[in-house]
Amino acid sequence: MSSGRDFGPDIANPQPFFTLTEPVTISPVTGRTYPELTWTAVVVGWILGVIVIKRESGVAAKSEQVLSENRAELNESLANIISTLERMNDAGDSISTTDLRAEIDDHLRMELMRFADARESLIHLFGLQAYANVMSDFAAGERYVNRVWSASADGYDGEARSYLGRAAVQFRAARQRLDSAAAS
Repeated sequence: MSSGRDFGPDIANPQPFFTLTEPVTISPVTGRTYPELTWTAVVVGWILGVIVIKRESGVAAKSEQVLSENRAELNESLANIISTLERMNDAGDSISTTDLRAEIDDHLRMELMRFADARESLIHLFGLQAYANVMSDFAAGERYVNRVWSASADGYDGEARSYLGRAAVQFRAARQRLDSAAAS
């Protein structure tokens, strides 16, 4: 009882969109196919390319120059974060609650990003456990900075100032762990 109309693919006999052994068509406009190049070869080439790129980036990340530069970035950015937080804490009420957000955006965000960008070198410099210890304190401090920003945006002065102090404590702990890892 065929009505002669095509109602789409035959569900009882599905056909794959393409197979890994069919020829690769590079340009659908010209229709040029390459029968000697199959999708299997293309997929294998992509996988090998990813492996080579990952291996090369791993070698670059472990180079002495990169490690030395990142070690300096880690130390400098963490020192800047701590000094900025201490300055903000010492300023007390002379920095209004709404100005805390601007202080964070203007003086802390870039330093937080610098540290985060260089953090992978901690593993190569000091090992995975030292990385976990430093990053645990750093991440807690960063969360507290974000909490200060949010509390100041909502006008909760007491909460913003409380978390400003907590952030400073966490970043000092990260500094101590980084120093201890460097000493051992």
